[in-house]
Amino acid sequence: MLDGTQRKNIKFGISVAIVLKQDQQSGLLTDGIVRDILTKSSTHPHGIKVRLMSGEIGRVKKIY
Repeated sequence: MLDGTQRKNIKFGISVAIVLKQDQQSGLLTDGIVRDILTKSSTHPHGIKVRLMSGEIGRVKKIY
C-alpha cells in the first residue's frame, strides 16, 4: 500500500480514503477521488491534505 504521507504517491484522479477535520477524533474515513492536492510540502506526518471530487477536504490515510 502506498504511503499517504508522501506527496509523490498522490495524483489527480486516484481513489483514496481521507479523514475529515471533524472525524479526526473518531478516525472515521471518507472515500473519494482526488481533485486537488492542497499540501505544498513533499511530506506531512499526518497525511497529505487533499480536496476530493465531492469538495470534502481531509488528510490521506489510505491510497487504493
